[in-house]
Amino acid sequence: MFDIFNVYLPIAEMQFNALILVAIGFSVGVLGGFFGVGGAWVVTPALNIFGFPMAYAIGTDLAHIFGKSIVATAKHRKMGNVDMKLGLMSIVGSVIGVEIGAQNVMWLTKLGIAGPVVRYLYMFLLFGLGIYMLYDYATKDKRAAAQAAKVAAAARAGMAPPVRKSWNLPPMIHFPASGITISLWTVSGVFLFTGWLSGLLGVGGGFIRMPALIYLIGCPTAIAVGTDLFSVLFSGAYGCFTYGIKGRVEIIAAVLMLVGAAIGAQVGVTAVKYIRGYGIRLLFAIMIILAGSSVALKQFNLTTAAAWVVMSAALGMCLVIMIKLWNGFQKEKAEKAAIALKGGA
Repeated sequence: MFDIFNVYLPIAEMQFNALILVAIGFSVGVLGGFFGVGGAWVVTPALNIFGFPMAYAIGTDLAHIFGKSIVATAKHRKMGNVDMKLGLMSIVGSVIGVEIGAQNVMWLTKLGIAGPVVRYLYMFLLFGLGIYMLYDYATKDKRAAAQAAKVAAAARAGMAPPVRKSWNLPPMIHFPASGITISLWTVSGVFLFTGWLSGLLGVGGGFIRMPALIYLIGCPTAIAVGTDLFSVLFSGAYGCFTYGIKGRVEIIAAVLMLVGAAIGAQVGVTAVKYIRGYGIRLLFAIMIILAGSSVALKQFNLTTAAAWVVMSAALGMCLVIMIKLWNGFQKEKAEKAAIALKGGA
């Protein structure tokens, strides 16, 4: 019945269902706008699971990431969630890293092992990061209480409050929008590494960079989301270019995904306004663990199960985000009505 929606993709030389591409784009648009990532940790595995060769899945996804990030970044900028200074500093390190990663993929493809190597690396990163973020969420109250006790003890002793330890190797740079001062070498290292992951895995690097902005650099969650999307835009643009000249970008598939992503990104970005920082972190951790599970299933040749897991996880998380967005909007509407009624009285 759905065969009428099949389209021919001339570069990849294959038939593919347009509805699947639009659905992938919409779900990743919501997730990307909400979490501040390109969403390729869903798209690249999904395309590979549904039949794209790994190199084509990576290149096509990078093209899709570039287009979607333009929409999401613009809206986050209006909401004041983008640290432009920090984002601009990401460009050089990210671009260098992307090219190194892309060359690694071409080398692995010649050896005939690109698919398994990339999937095992995906599993390691997704499961590792997801478990750590769940632990961080579960222990947040305990850590907050311990920090409060330290501050109270310092105040009683007439000492300055304890300062968060960090690597202060000069030169130090101040980022007013994020309210942080940090070593240039820390910032450069984070962006070089995530750029390399972007080129190697076909991702914007956001599922690593967004947590790194929070945990290593110290950005507030909302600003980490917006700034990461700004960085994803540039790494995605260069990734699209370098894979395009290597003949690994299927433009028709990327455009179809962008149709869904343009709508989904608006939903995801708006939802950030109504969900607290740790709520975003919890949902992000759950999502990437589910994405990692789909990659593991694919690696063990359970392709159908993998397809169901990755798409159900993405669409299910989109539903959760949209419900929370609707509840937050209704609550805000009720509060404004109560204020107006009080003012009229």
